[in-house]
Amino acid sequence: MEARWDDNQPIYWQLREKTVAAILDGTLREGQPLPSVRQVAVDFQINPLTVSKAYQSLVDDELVDKRRGVGMFVREGARSKLLASERNRFLNEEWPRLAQRIEKLGLSIEDLMAASDKKEESNS
Repeated sequence: MEARWDDNQPIYWQLREKTVAAILDGTLREGQPLPSVRQVAVDFQINPLTVSKAYQSLVDDELVDKRRGVGMFVREGARSKLLASERNRFLNEEWPRLAQRIEKLGLSIEDLMAASDKKEESNS
């Protein structure tokens, strides 16, 4: 995880979002331990209480299990829960704005497919 902080959001929330992204992209797998609070605090040069607050929000959302004396672990089913949540958020919050912008720009489905094909070609 990279330690770039946005001044417009609390650091604990940004750390939480970085951890969520790591779960979604498979960097952190279900059943795998999260880095210790102390280690994250040292790595990112932030207060351990900030790390604890970020981790507690993951526990509250049932994405992480806290095992006393052992640490924090990604909960089984966390990735699928996050995917469902992110898909729902995209379809309900982001897609309507994108669809409106696509319509304003007069883009057709063919234009979008061509752009998608072009992106796939450049990734190969």
